[in-house]
Amino acid sequence: MIFTSLSFLAFFVSLLGLMLVIRGTKQREYLLLLASYVFYGAWNPVFILLIIISSVWGWYLGLLMHKTSNRSLRKRYTWLSLIFSLSMLGYFKYANFFADNLTYLFGIEWKHTDIILPVGISFFTFQTMSYTIDLYRERIPVCTSLHKFMLFVAFFPQLVAGPIVRASEFLPQLDRHIKLKWHDMIIGSQVFLGGAIQKVLIADNMSVFVDPVFTTPQLYSASTLWLATASYGIQIFCDFSGYSLMAIGIARILGYELPKNFNMPYISTSITEFWRRWHMTLSFWLRDYLYIPLGGNRNGTGRTYLNLIVTMLLGGLWHGASWNFVLWGGIHGAGLAVHKLWSTYTGNWKNIKQMALFK
Repeated sequence: MIFTSLSFLAFFVSLLGLMLVIRGTKQREYLLLLASYVFYGAWNPVFILLIIISSVWGWYLGLLMHKTSNRSLRKRYTWLSLIFSLSMLGYFKYANFFADNLTYLFGIEWKHTDIILPVGISFFTFQTMSYTIDLYRERIPVCTSLHKFMLFVAFFPQLVAGPIVRASEFLPQLDRHIKLKWHDMIIGSQVFLGGAIQKVLIADNMSVFVDPVFTTPQLYSASTLWLATASYGIQIFCDFSGYSLMAIGIARILGYELPKNFNMPYISTSITEFWRRWHMTLSFWLRDYLYIPLGGNRNGTGRTYLNLIVTMLLGGLWHGASWNFVLWGGIHGAGLAVHKLWSTYTGNWKNIKQMALFK
C-alpha cells in the first residue's frame, strides 16, 4: 500500500476506528503489530514470515546476551545476530549481484535465479542490528517483551522507506500508555499533508519531464539535459523527503514520534554538511555503526580518509546492488575525504596566521 492510495486511506481509517474502540495499551500494541503485518503483507504475504523470524531471532539473542555476564559469550550472541541479519540481506539483495560479478571475473557458471527482494528489508535489518549492537555496548536496556520488540521492527509507517528508527528512540515509547490526542492528530496530519504535497504534486510531476529525458538523452539539447538534471535533484529530494514526512506524520497521529530524516540538505555549504542533512537517520547509522567501529578519526589521517571512503562505498551498496551505486558511494566518500583534508589544511593555515599575528 502506498501512503497516498485509497487502499491505505481505508486501512488507516479502519485502524484508527479500532484503536478508539480498544482502550487497553497492550491490546492496542497487538493491534498495531497485526496492522503492521497486514500492511507489509499487502505486497507479498510470504515475506511476513521473514520479518517475524528476523524479529524473534534478534529478540531471543538479545535476551541470551542479557542473561550472561560472560563478555566472550555476549560477543558470540552479537555476531550470531549480525551474521543472520547480514546473510538474509546479502541473499535477497546481493546474491545475484555478486554471482554475476564472480561469473564475469572467473568464468564460473552460475544459474541466475529470480530472487524477489522483500520490501523494506534494508530498513528492518538495520534496526535489528542497531538493537543488538547497542545492547552489547550496554547503551540500552534489554527488551523483555517479544510483542514490543516485534512492533519496533515492523512498525508500519517507517517499515518501507524509513526513517531508520533505533531501539533507543522507539522502545521507550512503548513503555507508556498509548493515547490518541487531538493535538498529535492535528500536527501529524499537517506533517503528512506536507509530505504528500512534496511527493504527489512536486516529485511525481517532475518525473513526467525527467524520465523521458533520462531514457533517451541523445534526443535532447544540452540545456534540456542540464534542466532535467536539476529537476531530478528536486524530484529525488521531494520523493524521499515527502515519503519520510508522511511516515512521521502517520506515526504522530498514532501517538509515536519518529526521528527527522531531512533538514534542508540543498542549502548545505559543503558535502560534509550535506550528509548531516540528507537522509540523516542513515548517515548517523553509518557513522555510529560503521565509520566509528572502523576507527573513525582515531588512527591517523590516512586511516580516517580510508574509513570515510569505505563507509560511503558500503553506504552506496546499501542503496542498491549495482556498480552505479558503488561508484556513487565512492565519489561521495572521496568528496568527504577531500573536504576533510581541505578543512584541516585551511584550519591549520588560519591558526598559523593567527599565531603570527599575535606573536
